Amino acid sequence: MSPRSHKPGKTKVAIIGSGNIGTDLMIKILRHGQHLEMGAMVGIDPASDGLARARRMGVATTAEGVRGLAALPVFDAIDIVFDATSAQAHIANDAFLRSLRPGIRCIDLTPAAIGPYCVPVVNLDAHADALNLNMVTCGGQATIPIVRAVSRVAPVHYAEIVASIASKSAGPGTRANIDEFTETTARAIEQVGGAARGKAIIVLNPAEPPLVMRDTVYTLCGPGADETAIASSIHAMVEAVRSYVPGYRLKQQVQFDRVEGLNLPGIGRLSGLKTTVFLEVEGAAHYLPAYSGNLDIMTSAALACAERMTEHLAARSLPQSAQPLSPAGAAA
Repeated sequence: MSPRSHKPGKTKVAIIGSGNIGTDLMIKILRHGQHLEMGAMVGIDPASDGLARARRMGVATTAEGVRGLAALPVFDAIDIVFDATSAQAHIANDAFLRSLRPGIRCIDLTPAAIGPYCVPVVNLDAHADALNLNMVTCGGQATIPIVRAVSRVAPVHYAEIVASIASKSAGPGTRANIDEFTETTARAIEQVGGAARGKAIIVLNPAEPPLVMRDTVYTLCGPGADETAIASSIHAMVEAVRSYVPGYRLKQQVQFDRVEGLNLPGIGRLSGLKTTVFLEVEGAAHYLPAYSGNLDIMTSAALACAERMTEHLAARSLPQSAQPLSPAGAAA
């Protein structure tokens, strides 16, 4: 069956943004979408490689942005729109789409953060009904699960992340959103990760050959934090993320340091247990080479969200007698 053919029972989606992230996401949906079907690829550059690839794969395209999407015959059948443009563009795109179809669902891969932050392994089920879901940032998707792994077993007074990505994997949208990246990621470290205070740093690494995405996570807990419990929680979280991002892994064992009077700007001096986690994210090379783990973790997370959202909406539409049993219900 060609990508043009309608697949019964599948949800049609559109992708706005035909750059690196949008193109990688399109390929993932075409190859691995369980409940999703590509409806349209939207760009603003008629000569973009993403639009050319979409046309070759039989996907409807437009180079006229969201207004072009609204003019496509398939628009009325689109239930979910992924936005892989920029933070400012997403604000305008969401407003325009909602003026035509208020109930359309948007999964935002920019740092615009109109809707709630979502990291699939942490809080996806809590936001499965959201009309606009924000995927934070690539650095956030890689590191917030680790902050949450620590905070679920010990209070985290402070968390800091450093995301290092290959310069070649950073497209114009990423480069235009550096400030938004740090601000959005820091807020999500607090709101989703559970840290009292968060900080985020991004590094565009110009090394040649390009290096795989690397992330470092630092957390500071109180003196009574249990090292064994924290390490166990982190290892379990890494495996959970690997269920949808196979290239996600610990670079080395979790490190612990007992610190006294550590001076944190804006916070003051704190003592307790410092946890350091080194991560590596290797991409699946669906579009750019494997060093582009930053693409892979964002598009994999967005795909996981859309799949779960579709399952949730389908289950909600079933009559009560046909609702699947929860694990507790099945056991009873």
